[in-house]
Amino acid sequence: MSANRSLEVGTGLFVLLGFAALGFLTTQLPGGKLGFADNSASFHVTARFDNVGDLKSGAPVTMAGVKVGRVTGVTFDSRDYKAVVALAIDKQYNHIPDDSWANIETAGLLGAKYVGIDAGGSETYLADKGQIDNTQSAMVIEKLVNKLFAAFASKPETPKP
Repeated sequence: MSANRSLEVGTGLFVLLGFAALGFLTTQLPGGKLGFADNSASFHVTARFDNVGDLKSGAPVTMAGVKVGRVTGVTFDSRDYKAVVALAIDKQYNHIPDDSWANIETAGLLGAKYVGIDAGGSETYLADKGQIDNTQSAMVIEKLVNKLFAAFASKPETPKP
């Protein structure tokens, strides 16, 4: 009976540990607001895009494949019909040229969207409450597929001799 009891307690602890790990991991998701990131150690900039695809708050911001910040908000500006993306860049990366490009990129073929920054050549740097003026919108796969099918459908048939 003692061996059976210790097996039950061990199984219960294992399941409890699994739920605790699952709970911790859900706080670390990109869209989660419960992450342990220090928001005070960052500066904030914005970028305007024609199309952000399905970019979400909490998505990473990268330069050269290295995470340098995160997306803090995505809103719509009804005056110029563009999406405004708010970015929080870690202060240790405060030497990003102000003529850099912000691109909406996809992790893998059908992965999540994130913001990639390509460095410019200016000797002045982005500052808190600044804006990235050079942007490249998201490539939406559905639009590309539709254009491909439209191109094939509109090709005139060549007559056979």
